[in-house]
Amino acid sequence: MREEEKILKGILFSPGEQELKKIKLRTHNLCSEYNRTFEDETEKRQAIISNIFHEIGENGRLQGPIYIHYGKHTEIGDHFFANFNLTIQDDARVVIGDHCNFGPNVTIVTPVHPMLPDERRAIMDKDGVPKHMCYAKPVKIGNDCWFGANVVVCPGVTIGDNCVIGAGSVVVKDIPSNSFAAGNPCKVIREITELDSMIHKPEILDDNRIIE
Repeated sequence: MREEEKILKGILFSPGEQELKKIKLRTHNLCSEYNRTFEDETEKRQAIISNIFHEIGENGRLQGPIYIHYGKHTEIGDHFFANFNLTIQDDARVVIGDHCNFGPNVTIVTPVHPMLPDERRAIMDKDGVPKHMCYAKPVKIGNDCWFGANVVVCPGVTIGDNCVIGAGSVVVKDIPSNSFAAGNPCKVIREITELDSMIHKPEILDDNRIIE
């Protein structure tokens, strides 16, 4: 079995294998190229991110700089925006829905390393060769989610639709749809309802109006 197949099956793999290093080097170089572009070089930027991700939908915008590990394991929907310093360590698959907005320094991680130090150093493969190994768990983020600054999403987490994750949160467990959640570890604070509409904040809404 190829190392990439092991990743996607959720079993131990060796991140130092040449097959994987080749994928990561290509993606890291593309990220470096993206990070050297100017903000108004929109066509050039779009061409680069189209080559980084397995899929990215319409009207995607990444402020940059960006730091993506594999890229080909990540799918992003339409109308995505990420502010400064988006990091996605997508050893396992990462799926992000439509109309998601990320604040600065959002990080999504999928790899998991052994807890015991000797096992972190090396585990014997089937041929008796000691290798540095880890495994990975996929992350799924629904539609219409807003993440505040410095949110970290940990391996294996699913976040439902219409969620708001507060700044500085570390998400270690699934978050149901329509939730406002925050903290370290991140916990659901309450359900998001129509009472959260800007209609109920006229001093902030000012002369603007809600689209019906």
